[in-house]
Amino acid sequence: MRGRPSSRLLIVSQAPGTRVHETGLSFNDRSGDRLRDWLGIDRAIFYDETRVAIMGMGFCYPGRDPRGGDLPPRPECAPLWHTRLRPHLSAVRLTLLVGSYAIWHYLPTRRRQPMTATLLEWRDILPEYFVLPHPSWRTTAWETKNPWFGSELLPVLRERVAAALHDP
Repeated sequence: MRGRPSSRLLIVSQAPGTRVHETGLSFNDRSGDRLRDWLGIDRAIFYDETRVAIMGMGFCYPGRDPRGGDLPPRPECAPLWHTRLRPHLSAVRLTLLVGSYAIWHYLPTRRRQPMTATLLEWRDILPEYFVLPHPSWRTTAWETKNPWFGSELLPVLRERVAAALHDP
């Protein structure tokens, strides 16, 4: 977890991936580049812990899946730690749920719903949360099939992020 009590944006994501495990820096890969582009912020702001907090569903690298990719976050982490740590981030103005693990944990009624259906209902989930797919390379084809994501959701996301990070 990264962040300070003054953080205004909370990004709840999956678990540290291979590159994060190696470098110790969340979203220090192409998925981070894509996420920062979606948010409309640069690396300096993204990694400024006084402004942006990042909390994974898992707090340790879960390891590699023999079939490829990383294993899912350990299931005991989020229930144990999120309720303990979240109150320390009292200045958060916007919480992003990035990827299915974060969405399913915070919005358990959406678990049986396809990810696209949940994302299509993003307006109904605001203002408590802003839901996003995981920004991995796999999302490229999904974005092409769902142009509303770029034309409708991303402009509102960037506006909300900017408002959360800056003084009124």
